[in-house]
Amino acid sequence: MNKSATLAAASTAALLLSCLSAAALESRYEAPSAESAAAVWKKVGGFCGIANWHPAIAKCVLSKDGKDRTLSLKGGGTIIEHLVSRNNKKHTYTYKIVKSPLPVAHYISTIKVEPKGKGSEVIWSGKYMAKGATDAEAKKTIDGIYKSGVDSLAK
Repeated sequence: MNKSATLAAASTAALLLSCLSAAALESRYEAPSAESAAAVWKKVGGFCGIANWHPAIAKCVLSKDGKDRTLSLKGGGTIIEHLVSRNNKKHTYTYKIVKSPLPVAHYISTIKVEPKGKGSEVIWSGKYMAKGATDAEAKKTIDGIYKSGVDSLAK
């Protein structure tokens, strides 16, 4: 094999390997609530309402246009998130992380509340890529955030 072919093969292999570790990860956590979807959605509140129900959030500051929130974490650190869409009638909103100490990149997430039987189902799901951590570590972090938030809303 000549030098050019060897270099091309090595470059292709490196590119393929880098793509394997860059696959999008997914997290999802859901829990039932005895309350109606409308009642739980009221708990969710506005885009900065998360400070009232998520146990890890100390404070939330909303931008003037209502599209960005700055979250201060109880353990230290700041997360800036941007509202992508919100539908109060369907009890759902989607947002993305702009800046964060979390081990994720290209993060987009949806919180929704759906009617279920006499109560509702609270669902938090997201897609992202690991950044500065293994896929398993990133997923464990996001799974924990979703679980503590949903459990707080669903009780």
